[in-house]
Parts: sequence; structure tokens; C-alpha cells
Amino acid sequence: MNHEAMLYEKKKDGLVLCQLCPHHCLLKPEQYGLCKVRQNIDGVLYSHVYGQIIAAHVDPIEKKPLHHFLPGTRAYSIATRGCNFQCGFCQNWQISQASSANSMMRSSASVSPEQIVREALKSKSASIAYTYTEPTIYFEYAYDTACLAQKAGLANIFVTNGFMSGLALEKMAPYLDAANVDLKSYNPDFYKKICKGALEPVLDTIRMMKQLKIWIEITTLLVPGQNDGTPELTKIAEFIADTGREIPWHISRFHPDYTFTDSEPTPLESMYQAREIGQRAGLKYIYLGNIPERADTHCPNCSAMVVERSQFSGEARFTIPGQCPSCQTIIEGVWIWPKQA
Repeated sequence: MNHEAMLYEKKKDGLVLCQLCPHHCLLKPEQYGLCKVRQNIDGVLYSHVYGQIIAAHVDPIEKKPLHHFLPGTRAYSIATRGCNFQCGFCQNWQISQASSANSMMRSSASVSPEQIVREALKSKSASIAYTYTEPTIYFEYAYDTACLAQKAGLANIFVTNGFMSGLALEKMAPYLDAANVDLKSYNPDFYKKICKGALEPVLDTIRMMKQLKIWIEITTLLVPGQNDGTPELTKIAEFIADTGREIPWHISRFHPDYTFTDSEPTPLESMYQAREIGQRAGLKYIYLGNIPERADTHCPNCSAMVVERSQFSGEARFTIPGQCPSCQTIIEGVWIWPKQA
């Protein structure tokens, strides 16, 4: 099913300029963008993934990961195929790197935005998460779904690489409540060589989300020998601190996958070192992921337990939403959804 794209400009000689992400693909007739799912057909830019669901699951919101946004609730999580990055360590490469001409296309199901919202409500989810692959690539589908979700009292969440245009973020912002943004590295060459993207637009997205009052959490996957050096981690931590010390930083452990099968899993020592670097930078909330360690939230003032999380079930317990029960320090986040109060 083809669906005309929102953010593009028609050019001479049947060319179209996609304005969805910083690649700004200038496409000849019949040509696909770098995302492999958007195509110039007779001078009109179309999305081949509108409504074409490749994954739909009900997840604990902590799996996004989001630890300061509606803890303990469920997120109805959806994805189509496609991505505007080509990360060699991608954990979901089977669907993120699939093209519209790929045989996997037959395994997708056509699901309308109305159906997605109905299923989210039926599952007792508090939010819809656009995740697993890059939601920017199925922007029109996510946008139409988010508009309906907001009317139904559901929150909307992007789990994103952050490589989106300012135009796209501005259009989505009125309906976007939270995001987890992958900050994969602070090295432009890493983004260029390994992700086939760029660093600065990701930093711009994070800053802009902060200005637009979208709740942000940041994830960095530590890949041994690639982005786990002390100088680079210090730059990441200092950037987050400069943007907002209250922004949670999720440091995630790498496991070999896709084209990085010869790499070793991230040593636990590297995970702990990254946490210390974040603490020295003044970050209030740091969480380690993909390791057997609890992800409880503690008060940055007195270290008292604020949110207790089950390691496996995703359940979360807290006594006073957004406040330390011991010293009454305000704990930044979104703890109760207005439509649920």
C-alpha cells in the first residue's frame, strides 16, 4: 500500500526532495531513499510502509527504556520495516534493514491507525511506542496514529536514533510526549562510518526535544573498542549534563549481532566505568542495561529508594509520585498521566 509522504518538495524533471531526515535524499523517478521504504513515483514521494506493521507487542515501558515516564505501565509497541541508519551492531537488523522489495514484505500486516489505538486501549496500555525500527521512517503512519492516540487519552513515545529533520520534529511535537534517543557516540567519524549518518543532527534533535518539553531519556550502547573510551564517554556525559542533568542516561551492554558478530560483549568493567563518568559529570540518574543489575531509581539528594523495579517483570512501585519519600526532593519525570489521574 502506497501513501503519499508529508514532508517533501517537488523539483524539476520529476525529482523530489525528501525533507524527513538530514539525508535530504534527492530522488529521481522510481528511486528509493536511503531508508529503502520511500520512493519517488511519477514525481510524488510515497511511503511503502504506511500501515504495514512488522511488529506489535505489549511491553513494560521500562523496556523502551523509559524509567522516568509512567513507570510500571504498559506501552503498546509497533514498528514497520526501514531505517535511515545502517548500524553494523543493530539488534533489530532483520526488520530495520529490510527494503520494500525484500521478500519479508509479505510478512507484514496492514493495520490502520484506528486499529492500533483500539488494540492499545484493549491491552490496557497507557501509551503507544513507535519503536524497534526507526519511527522517523514511518512518520506519516506514526503521526496519524499519534493524533488519534492523544484524543483517546494515550501517551505517545518515540524510541529513535534522533536523525530527523527539524520540520519532522516540529510537526510531531504537539503529539509526542516522550522519547528515548540513542546517542551512539560523540565521534562524527563513528556516525559516518558505522551508522552511515551524522552526529550533529542527533545532538540538535535532543536539544530541540528539550526545548519543546518532550520528556527525554538517552541510551548509549557500549561497543568495545568503538565508543567506550573514557574521553568519548566523558563528552557524551557532559553533553547530557549541559542539556539537562535530570535527563536519565541508559548505558546498555553490547552483544554481538549483525555485522559485529566477531566483537566481544561489553565487559562489565566498562559499564561500571561509564557510570562513574556520568556521575562525575553530575548526571542525576544513570541506569545500566542488559546486565543482571536492578534498575531502581534513587534520590539524587539522599540516595533513598524512590522507584523499586522488578528485574524481570517490569513492575515498578513507588510511594509518592515524583518525590523522594525520605527528604521530599523532587524527582524529575512524568509519573502520572493527566488522562489517567
